[in-house]
Amino acid sequence: MVLKHTNIIIFNIIISLFTTVVGTLGNMSVSVNYMFSCCGSPEKKSIHLILIHLAFTNIIILLAKGLPKTILAFGFRNLLDDIGCKIIVYLERVARGLSISTSSLLTVVQAIIISPRASGWRRLRPKSAWHILPFFSFFWILNALISTNLIHSIRSTNLNISQHIVDENYCYFMVENQDIKWIFLILMVLRDAVFQGAMGGASGYMVFLLHKHHQHVLYLQDSKLLYRTPPELRAAQSVLLLMLCFVFFYWTDCAFSLIINISSRDTTLMLNTREFLTLGYPTFSPLVLIHRDGLLVKFWHAQWGKLRKCL
Repeated sequence: MVLKHTNIIIFNIIISLFTTVVGTLGNMSVSVNYMFSCCGSPEKKSIHLILIHLAFTNIIILLAKGLPKTILAFGFRNLLDDIGCKIIVYLERVARGLSISTSSLLTVVQAIIISPRASGWRRLRPKSAWHILPFFSFFWILNALISTNLIHSIRSTNLNISQHIVDENYCYFMVENQDIKWIFLILMVLRDAVFQGAMGGASGYMVFLLHKHHQHVLYLQDSKLLYRTPPELRAAQSVLLLMLCFVFFYWTDCAFSLIINISSRDTTLMLNTREFLTLGYPTFSPLVLIHRDGLLVKFWHAQWGKLRKCL
């Protein structure tokens, strides 16, 4: 029994450290690379700005959700007071909403960028990267308002209050008014439905355009003509992979949450699996970009070139 408990602790430490450390370093690498790209380019790319914002929200999720879990895995408890719990859980909830919103915006903007010149969608293409900033402000305000109920319902486990509904080990949710609970739940569902609907529509449109491009490439190959994939279409392929990553972790997390809620047994394995799925997209999405675009290779090659010039 003691050995089994020890194995569970070791497993928690490994998973928590992996998701938090690898995910944070990956998102920092992505954000730094695209920051240098924006600063070095006279025309700042809107997609780069969106990816920087997505990486920033992922870092917030990993630090707000993963870091306390990592500390708990090492056996340190009751480190957060009531205000600390409110801040950590509120930031994590807001960042999760921002992740959904930003991912949807990324897909829609990329679909507009690769749309044909004769298409009406082409007129919606951002003329400057700074035209994206109002969307970020709207996303922050929207998700901050939708999560305001947490300010009143989150408490620290340091407080000796017996009534709670969801134990988070370091924080828990107080029982709240059912009417208020359903209002905020409906708002969250509507937010997710709208943004995922936009994400799905834009992704389907990109798949259609990529299929047409593939047919065109086959025709050119049959004609023995040399053809290279435009950078916009390669970027669209990367965005589609990101969206597949998001959909997989989001809906698998929802399925596990539903199973845990309706199940009479909350096994440690199921809870740990759900924690891993919750942090899956923030952890693996930067790795997708790094692998697809060779970000680290390009970044270090550029820095090495600058260093050689200085020497």
